[in-house]
Amino acid sequence: MTGSSHSDGDPGAERAGSASGELRIHLGAAPGVGKTYAMLCEARRRRDRGTDVVVGVVETHGRAKTAALLDGLEILPRRHTAVGGELDVDAVLARRPEVVLIDELAHTNAPASMVDSAGSVSGSRNAKRWEDVEEILAAGIDVLATVNVQHLESLNDVVERITGVRQRETVPDDFVRRAEQIELVDITPEALRRRLAHGNVYAAEKVDAALANYFQVGNLIALRELALLWVADEVDVALRRHRTEKHISETWETRERVVVALTGGPESETVLRRATRIAKRAGQADLLAVHVLRGDGLAGAPVGATTALRTLADDVGATFHTVVGDSGAGGVTDALLEFARGANATQLVLGTSRRSRLARLFDAGIGARVVQESGTIDVHMVTHAAAGATGLRLPLRIRSAVPMNRRILGWVSAVLGPGVATVVGASLYEVVGLSTDVVLFFLATVVAALIGGLGPAVFAALLGGLLLNFFLTPPLYSFTIGEPENVVTVGAMVVVAVLVALVVDRAARRGEQAARARTEAALLASFARTVLTGADPLPRLLEKVREAFGLRCVALLQEEPDGHWDRVAVSGPPECGRPEDADVDVEVEDGLHLIGTGRALPAHDRRLLETVGGQALMALRGQRAVEEADRARRRAEVNETRGALLSAVGHDLRSPLTSIKAAVGSLRDPLLRLSGTDRAELLETVEESTDRLTGLVGNLLDSSRLASGAVRPLLERVGYDEIAARALIGLPQAERVVLEIPAGLPEVVADIGLLERVVANLVDNALRHGRGASVVLRASEHDGRAELRVVDSGPGVPPKQREKLFAPFQKLGDRRASGIGLGLSVARGLTEVMDGTLTAEDTPGGGLTTVVSLPVAVARVAQGAAPVREHDRRL
Repeated sequence: MTGSSHSDGDPGAERAGSASGELRIHLGAAPGVGKTYAMLCEARRRRDRGTDVVVGVVETHGRAKTAALLDGLEILPRRHTAVGGELDVDAVLARRPEVVLIDELAHTNAPASMVDSAGSVSGSRNAKRWEDVEEILAAGIDVLATVNVQHLESLNDVVERITGVRQRETVPDDFVRRAEQIELVDITPEALRRRLAHGNVYAAEKVDAALANYFQVGNLIALRELALLWVADEVDVALRRHRTEKHISETWETRERVVVALTGGPESETVLRRATRIAKRAGQADLLAVHVLRGDGLAGAPVGATTALRTLADDVGATFHTVVGDSGAGGVTDALLEFARGANATQLVLGTSRRSRLARLFDAGIGARVVQESGTIDVHMVTHAAAGATGLRLPLRIRSAVPMNRRILGWVSAVLGPGVATVVGASLYEVVGLSTDVVLFFLATVVAALIGGLGPAVFAALLGGLLLNFFLTPPLYSFTIGEPENVVTVGAMVVVAVLVALVVDRAARRGEQAARARTEAALLASFARTVLTGADPLPRLLEKVREAFGLRCVALLQEEPDGHWDRVAVSGPPECGRPEDADVDVEVEDGLHLIGTGRALPAHDRRLLETVGGQALMALRGQRAVEEADRARRRAEVNETRGALLSAVGHDLRSPLTSIKAAVGSLRDPLLRLSGTDRAELLETVEESTDRLTGLVGNLLDSSRLASGAVRPLLERVGYDEIAARALIGLPQAERVVLEIPAGLPEVVADIGLLERVVANLVDNALRHGRGASVVLRASEHDGRAELRVVDSGPGVPPKQREKLFAPFQKLGDRRASGIGLGLSVARGLTEVMDGTLTAEDTPGGGLTTVVSLPVAVARVAQGAAPVREHDRRL
């Protein structure tokens, strides 16, 4: 991406009229590969060319070489918040440069409601930095940005399985794909590890841990492959868009794609497995299995063939597609090659014909046509056990709707029928008259017409007339026509043959139309199943329509009040923008159109597409109904939570406030003569009630922070004995707590403040429900984790209700207990934030034991996880 040109006037004024700025993203294969360095180098090149470049936000992470590239570049001041400096979007918009540098798109901004120490709001109006970039692009300012591949939303789960680290900050793939340019910044795993070892990425104390954990060679290789594959997919999308815009249909061998044609016959498995081996030898090429639905009703395919083929394709890792072709071998060939060219296939695999060698002498078949018309696509013909097994098929090409087997039988009857009539007439020449002979020949003609259609019927009429005239009409054994009525007889036979044959042909065509109707019904049933089953049915329905009708793009467009057409859903290249530009346009309802590009559809296919439009409308309404139901469910949950909160707060906050007010009122009453002991008791009541109130408010705030994901732990080494001592300070009835923590127990990795709150909540809960007995804090180590057990001897909790202990606002029926039922919920939330677990189990002899499990510090340090996690949160 080059810098935007500008005149000698005000560049900011010129850019104010532009529609949108351009986005260029430097995509890093892993942290430390040099994406920020590459972005700064590009910025300096643009500055040297005269482009107005400013730095919005760049994170150097203490890397000297990266920081050196900032020299000479204008740096906009950051907006100070309670959690540090953030990108100042308003300053960028006010400065209006041509290009602004924005590092780390996945960064989470300070919440909008955050208040600094001075009491003023200091958060950001956008939750994520990439949303800030959207606002800047909308103002017509170009952006150079960076992001690592592990922060892409679609790869989040994959990266976690590879590295063991869950990325809490992500960027939607759709936003990254909107960039005009995506530049992959990558180095080999060995080079990156050397860069780490030399201290060019992290501080020296973090290098060993990083190399031992996140930056293992295997992890880096996997991340590199993910980045390459993701960028390759984007390049492939761009290539398809270019080919569509330029109307390029010939194959470009930029990437190996193998298409295998499946008939549903016994050879399908052999052909598919052979195609799988071809795809693997071509460097793990894409494999696409296609089945052509013929217009004559799946001719030759057994019942249930499509389902079996789809299962077979899934087993070998191929994608399965169905397309509709016209009746006959030519229609199947055209549909198959059209699909292959549309997929930019480089190789096409077919099974050899199951027809006999003699039949192929008259009609080469689909395979031969594909080879002749494939062009630049390589065609593989796979032999199989069923080749040549279906016998002879004569190439009779009379244009008739009558099936081939009946036409063959009709030609046989056209020869035998007049011959039999001649033999009967000659044998009974002295007994029957000429009129009876004529009736026999008429019968032979009608039988041939009923069986074989027009061709055999006309042949039978002509042959019968000649035989009648030669053998049975005077002068005998001569073709001389002695009587004019004989000419009328032959003519009548021909007319009868044609009329009967036309009736038969019309009936056969009705049968063909019925077969087509069955095919259309099968397609509609498939579309209906797509609408009624599975999640997100509308895109899947459009994909099936695109495949079935052989279109490049299918989209559902809705007209906005300003006249703009919005894509509700689309399948294929994003070329479907307006109904007037489409090859196929079906109005589903007022302002809603189903359109397609690629080819014009015949009338019967268009009628079928109109029916599909109704199903698309049903899917759209269903999708919107689900969204509305989801919104209603969330509103109900919010209302339920609000009601539970108000119910709990109404009692549990009022109680300590009432105690405070009563005690303070007594202390201020001048008429009461209080002794020192009475005054001390009232002050103690005020202090205890204030502590209860503080605990309730603290739990409410913690629950809110956990729900919004705002809790970020500061992990460090700490012992359970230290945490227990701190948690018991100021806790009522702390003298009932017994500590059984071994002196040699390893330390754990945790946030000291958060873990102290967890233990305090658990102990407080045990003291309130322990029936006055002692509460024991017992610790142990197992399998790299240290467990702290808070043991009470209270009534216990049934196993089926233990999970409810950790739900908000739950007291499990004990309404007399103080608190609003958030203590255990907050404790579990804080524990999980520290990568720990909090569970409940029975106490031997009766009671409840809550178990906190956290990673042992020794194991974490040996694996290098703790420092890397701290670094990863910073990324």
